[in-house]
Amino acid sequence: QVQLVESGGGLVQSGGSLRLSCAASGSIFSIYAMGWYRQAPGKQRELVADITSAGWTNYLDSVKDRSTISRDNAKNTVYLQMTSLKPEDTAVYYCNARNVRLRVGEIGDYWGQGTQVTVSS
Repeated sequence: QVQLVESGGGLVQSGGSLRLSCAASGSIFSIYAMGWYRQAPGKQRELVADITSAGWTNYLDSVKDRSTISRDNAKNTVYLQMTSLKPEDTAVYYCNARNVRLRVGEIGDYWGQGTQVTVSS
């Protein structure tokens, strides 16, 4: 199986910055895409940013000028740097690994447990 371990959430003041990290472990052969989703209370989960193994990135419009996603393929780790944080960025942030190919040949998608990000005004 695959485990995604997230770190870096917490309480941040408006205008501040943070860096989220997510490391995937297990019998992994390859991961097509890794990324971050978020879910605020009463709202649907939404994609914040993702990155493919080739380095192609995709961002939510409201964060793209304030965020950078990066990835270390050798470590199966993805990072999300966010700056100029706003109260509306408050949410639980979930790491996602998509099209994970295991050494035994299975392919699947996996989620982390989530990390709370709270931006105070």
